[in-house]
Amino acid sequence: MDKTQRIVIVGAGVFGLSTALHLAEDGFSSVTVLDRSMPPVPDGSSVDISRVIRFDYGDKVYAEIAKEAYDLWLNSPEYADSFHQTPCVWTSQRTGSAGSVLAGGSDFIRKTKVILAELGQDWHTLDDAQALKRRFPTVSGTPIGEGFEGFYNNSGGWADAGLAIAGLRDRCILAGVSFVTGPHGQVTELEKAPDGSVKAVKTINGGRVTGDKFILATGAWTAGIVPTWNTMAATAQIVGFVRLTPEEVKKLKDLPIIFNLSTGFFSFPPHEQTGYLKVACHSFGYTLSSTDNISSPPTQAIPARANFIPEEGMQRLLAGLKEIVPELVSRGFEKTCLCWYNETPTGDFIFDYHPDHKNLFVATGGTGHAYKFLPVIGKYISRAFQGQLPTDLSEKWKFNVEYQKRAREEIFTGAASRNGGDGSRGGPNRREFTPKERDTIMSMTNALSKRHSRV
Repeated sequence: MDKTQRIVIVGAGVFGLSTALHLAEDGFSSVTVLDRSMPPVPDGSSVDISRVIRFDYGDKVYAEIAKEAYDLWLNSPEYADSFHQTPCVWTSQRTGSAGSVLAGGSDFIRKTKVILAELGQDWHTLDDAQALKRRFPTVSGTPIGEGFEGFYNNSGGWADAGLAIAGLRDRCILAGVSFVTGPHGQVTELEKAPDGSVKAVKTINGGRVTGDKFILATGAWTAGIVPTWNTMAATAQIVGFVRLTPEEVKKLKDLPIIFNLSTGFFSFPPHEQTGYLKVACHSFGYTLSSTDNISSPPTQAIPARANFIPEEGMQRLLAGLKEIVPELVSRGFEKTCLCWYNETPTGDFIFDYHPDHKNLFVATGGTGHAYKFLPVIGKYISRAFQGQLPTDLSEKWKFNVEYQKRAREEIFTGAASRNGGDGSRGGPNRREFTPKERDTIMSMTNALSKRHSRV
């Protein structure tokens, strides 16, 4: 591939920045990244205070690549300030137990233990909730209850998400990557030639940025820019932040990362710098659909995520918090927010050229598990972009066109969505935001956008 070509990357999250750095280090002389904001982008899926770093996977390919990334998180000076080693605990209600919600958690635990053993990695069984509490005495609640099963891996941790993204941004700049942000970098559509190739991307202020090859690393916003034919769907996941006192931060510092695979709930150790305890759900989420049935987050540039989740989501987070540190439930959350995933039906990433546009490469489909790969994922995207991936990986990460003849609801809701991925999701089925919830999201986003534009 001609490395003097002008490469335009739209999106400054994990995929976009990591790809930009690897292309620049590989000798590409003109790499430009566009986004609404200078990274860390406030409402991207790659920001705020924490992301799970683990190689516990029910899929061997991701387990191997995640272990490659974990070793860099753990040992590379580039990530020393942002990575915190912490055990990762996986719990579930055993399939067939009274009141069992999902089979997925049991499947994930079974598959993951097999794969860890194949990779020669240690894991430790937890026979019941009391065993968990003996090993991690800072857990004062009782996770799962009847039918408990679980294990933990000491080789895990979490990353200060925004801090690591800022470091990656700075390395991109040092490597010669250019950035265009604000209205000049907010892409709204593609300008195409008669043969379907992309001539330029158009921005919200009426501008255009030309290039020879384009990479869309736009996450949950992708379907609003280019046809995706049900290969992906943007979903919102719920997040909550509990304000802790300095004494509580110290008391709870040894909390592990804990997943409840039956409900989707998970929690982090305290974040010392902000004083927050963050909890969330890795679940099936909510959609915000337009009249043409495309789900997409709000597109306005904002300084922070809106302080909103649905009421049922609030109750789910409080129920999960009660299992871990029940003494904090009455305090509630100082703030909540929605984190947007770009889902694929199988849980696999998409690293492939768009079928309709020969010079448009699509790097998306994070599906709620991409952040941990930040140190290495750009290498794989760069190889896919240059046609250098092994056949098994190019097949795994291809742009699937066969979904276009099926309804999104058939692919992404109910039993179909539960069959996708590696079984690490839990909780109720995906649903559309109600009209009232939609109005709240849009009004709060508009208010934030107006405030941002005055700054």
